[in-house]
Amino acid sequence: MAMLTTPGIPAPMPLEVAVSARARRRGLLGRDGIDGALLLSPASAVHTLGMRFAIDVAYLDRKFRVLAVRTMKPGRMGRPRPRSRHVLEAEAGAMERWGVRRGAQVTVHDR
Repeated sequence: MAMLTTPGIPAPMPLEVAVSARARRRGLLGRDGIDGALLLSPASAVHTLGMRFAIDVAYLDRKFRVLAVRTMKPGRMGRPRPRSRHVLEAEAGAMERWGVRRGAQVTVHDR
């Protein structure tokens, strides 16, 4: 499992990476929550159709800098973000706790 760090996280967070088309389409569907975050790569938009909980979505550029952060309730369609190459998903409220906001640098570490 990979790990996620940002300047606002005191310790690395668990990170699942969805690199296959099937894994990206599934995302967090069918889950009741997530410990850490899920990285969809490549991706520029997400939806929460069929989701059981609200999520925070961070749109990242090719250098993993945060372009925008949104909270999405279940049953919503997100608009594609220009320049977005990756999308980071976590339970609603997590991005604020981790200091993930526009302009922040996200770092992904392999174990």
